[in-house]
Amino acid sequence: MRIAVVGATGLVGGVMLQVLEELNFPVTELIPVASANSAGKQIRFRDKNYTVCTPEDALLLKPQIALFSAGGNTSLEWAPAFADSGCVVIDNSSAWRRHESVPLIVPEVNGDVLRSEHKIIANPNCSTVELTQVLDPLEKAFGLERVVVSTYQSVTGSGVKGVSQLQNEQKGISGEMAYPHPIHLNVIPHGGTFDDNLYTSEENKLIFETRKILRLPGLRITCTVVRVPVYGGHSESVNIELKTDFSLEQIRSVLASTSGVIVQDEPENAVYPMPLYVGGKDATFVGRIRRDESLDFGLNLWVVSDNLRKGAATNAVQIAQWLTAHHLL
Repeated sequence: MRIAVVGATGLVGGVMLQVLEELNFPVTELIPVASANSAGKQIRFRDKNYTVCTPEDALLLKPQIALFSAGGNTSLEWAPAFADSGCVVIDNSSAWRRHESVPLIVPEVNGDVLRSEHKIIANPNCSTVELTQVLDPLEKAFGLERVVVSTYQSVTGSGVKGVSQLQNEQKGISGEMAYPHPIHLNVIPHGGTFDDNLYTSEENKLIFETRKILRLPGLRITCTVVRVPVYGGHSESVNIELKTDFSLEQIRSVLASTSGVIVQDEPENAVYPMPLYVGGKDATFVGRIRRDESLDFGLNLWVVSDNLRKGAATNAVQIAQWLTAHHLL
């Protein structure tokens, strides 16, 4: 099993290597890939050093799976070439998510749509992954009428630049800006670029991707994305109008029995998910489960997940696991 990690020297690429090792994925040959500027660097994986190569060199080594986390332009340029060579590309950028022929996958939710002919598979936006993990079982049990999401996204969602800006501002030094405003001691209601409908690209991505993954093209869903001065972990306040009535005990039972979801909901003991405590974990955590008393079938949830793990690297590796387990390579 020859596995290429494209963007191996980046923030998510590094976590992909870590997850491959932790989940004991059957890698017989690792092919770390990055730009020409990083070619020749050494990557440590399973107590062995590997030399970073360029995409051109990686193609010659004929990987069976390529995990891409090197940005949309790199994915648009190189994913088709890898796919044409017979390699299955699992892409973490937004480059392929809107392509009708490219599946957008959270394995626990819609892994069943994958087929052997799929050579490019899109990994969703980190906020979408945790949201769909929670919405899917509720849709199956009660039906979804409307969803309102407000995200509280950490700076690691912006890569190294976001982390550097927060660190620099905490130290009182100037440096490259990932955001149009200071992030230290601030919250910024702005993720990506503003589109014609006055929603940001991050908001429009979450809306589109949720509909695609849940196979609910007409789902009524709206979103506000907010960047917060937290290093890791994306949080979401999720307001849901269900189609049928429910008890809170039923909601907790449905979510607790969902693969990859952990319920932390003891408000009387101040137990609820927080980004400070989800770092390095692969689950999605949900708490503050309560009725929206302004609606007949309204529900409020608080959802938190490590955006670099399940929101990116872990989900990509789990897609690879699904492919191998279902003999789709």
